[in-house]
Amino acid sequence: MSVFDAVAPQFDRHRALPDSAAKAVRAAVLSRLAAQARLLDLGAGSGRVGWPFIAAGDNYTGVDLSFGMLQAFKQRAPQATLVQADGCALPFANRAFDGVLLVQIFGGLKNWRALIDEILRVLRPRGLLLLGRTQAPDGGVDARMKRQLDAILEAPAAANGNVRAQAELHLEERAVAVDNIEAATWTATRTPRGFIERHRNGARFGTLPRDTRERALQQLSGWTVRQFGSLDAPFAETHSFTLRIFTFER
Repeated sequence: MSVFDAVAPQFDRHRALPDSAAKAVRAAVLSRLAAQARLLDLGAGSGRVGWPFIAAGDNYTGVDLSFGMLQAFKQRAPQATLVQADGCALPFANRAFDGVLLVQIFGGLKNWRALIDEILRVLRPRGLLLLGRTQAPDGGVDARMKRQLDAILEAPAAANGNVRAQAELHLEERAVAVDNIEAATWTATRTPRGFIERHRNGARFGTLPRDTRERALQQLSGWTVRQFGSLDAPFAETHSFTLRIFTFER
């Protein structure tokens, strides 16, 4: 069982990428790989990034621990090659893939070193590890509400960022080359109510006790109305999808 199983049916409702952005991510990934290179999408989820690879007939394999998320992916792309597996124990041979794609995987992950070791095991020599991440403006409504929610929960706001930074530093030390690409940008309209709905059904937030969750969201709603005037106030923000590409010798 995965914490993402319960949220899989409505995951894309709140976190889908624009079709143009997903296609641009594919183009950016393939610009760094040879034709028909074998690509492993680790943490493929509902296929919000992976579906263009399937549609184009690329040599793509999606892996996720959540069976519910893979079911959602299969509904979107029935012909997809998908495998349910733990990223720290992949059912693939050594040097099986030319590239491994990870989209927002490291946040809060405790066993990230074991995950990296397993990725390097299945990567061919000079293979690529591509870290993907969607980014919203630091001063945007989502970012401000996330910081306030962390304050309400008395959670360290930078905890996920610290894990990601540690993992990326470890990768930098082991890689022979590191490149950065901004694969896509788009304008997204956000509302405070949308943020609350996304987090009410979020996988990690959902593991908190129900009373804690509801109390936190009530406090956040009150703060939001004072800050923005309404839960439904719209904000147009520029979002982006970035790739950090690590090249390894082995």
